[in-house]
Amino acid sequence: MRGDPVVVLPEAEYRRVWARFYEDFSFRPSTNPIKWPAIEEPVASVTWSLAALDDDPSYERLDYLVAVIEQGLSSCAGPSGTLFALDWQHTSYRFVPQDVGGPGQPAWPLSPYPDGDYFVFLAEDFRFGSFGHPWEGSLCLFGEELLDGAAAEVDKVLGPPIRRSGKAVGPA
Repeated sequence: MRGDPVVVLPEAEYRRVWARFYEDFSFRPSTNPIKWPAIEEPVASVTWSLAALDDDPSYERLDYLVAVIEQGLSSCAGPSGTLFALDWQHTSYRFVPQDVGGPGQPAWPLSPYPDGDYFVFLAEDFRFGSFGHPWEGSLCLFGEELLDGAAAEVDKVLGPPIRRSGKAVGPA
């Protein structure tokens, strides 16, 4: 895929990737808190509340968070790997993370921060990625390699996680 670093998923592939995401993650989109989390979070996953960013008028913490996650995803994808960037019910993409986001390069096709819709980044084999939930105001990272590379820095920005491997953590 070394031609264009970002390509829109053709309709057939869009349907196939989303169908697999629905199946593999038991995705149940909803604005109703009773139905959250919206995915079955994998065993190797950590989910944080995004509430710590509510008081970030200059977006410094948000920018740092996005940079940390993009770096983690890029590192996990490797020098020639590709990722899916999925925007629920909107255009979605396949892209080469090494070829975006730098000087003279196109921007990342989406942000890991869920700005009004579900944003999902996935390895093509679905072994690692991120899931941003706009209504719960949460961000889930999954896959051991991604967690090893990014979780400690995400903790510094967002504070302690609200779930690990889909199980609530912290005071009851």
